[in-house]
Amino acid sequence: MSLTKNKTREIVEKFSAKPNDTGSASVQVALITERIQYLSKHLTGSPKDHASQRGLSKLVAQRKRLLAYLESNDREEYKKVIKSLGLRK
Repeated sequence: MSLTKNKTREIVEKFSAKPNDTGSASVQVALITERIQYLSKHLTGSPKDHASQRGLSKLVAQRKRLLAYLESNDREEYKKVIKSLGLRK
């Protein structure tokens, strides 16, 4: 089980700019990051799960694209998201 409804709701409330904002890039990055963390933990216990490895790679690439979009369009929001998620040094 990756994300519960309550956990998803908490993430959306934290990163959304306005109520019911589930599609903005910052919310998507936060949700994808949560799924990446879950899959990374899963793969430490199941290293031969190649389907999950592929899914993890796809999620990392998607998050990278969303972060590039966010950086080019809204630099301040990008910095806020990076800092709150602890993604880069």
